[in-house]
Amino acid sequence: MKFETMTGAAMSTDVAQLRITRDLRDAEAALDEALIRQARLLATMVDARRETGVAPFMGQDALMRLHKSQQGLLDAGGELARVHGRLSHIATETNGGNDACPPAAKRAEEENAATRAA
Repeated sequence: MKFETMTGAAMSTDVAQLRITRDLRDAEAALDEALIRQARLLATMVDARRETGVAPFMGQDALMRLHKSQQGLLDAGGELARVHGRLSHIATETNGGNDACPPAAKRAEEENAATRAA
């Protein structure tokens, strides 16, 4: 029995799955773009320090904060991969799946399943 039949919902699981897939891919791309932009910023900051001849550790605190921000994005990317993996399993359970899930997301979901089973 389809979910919308059980709940009386107007959106089909096919439409929901397509919308989630679209928005998940957008979120993944946004994280990648943010990482690229921060990496460029880091390089620009170090180049500026070197090229302007300021003290070798000028702005070190800002560089460290940027590094911490990058780590946060990397952590968010890992969590998003886990979301992707879980959603892939849900898609398979409800509609047979329609998204070629990246290997990292599949591994993350398998790790989560093993943790839940333990």
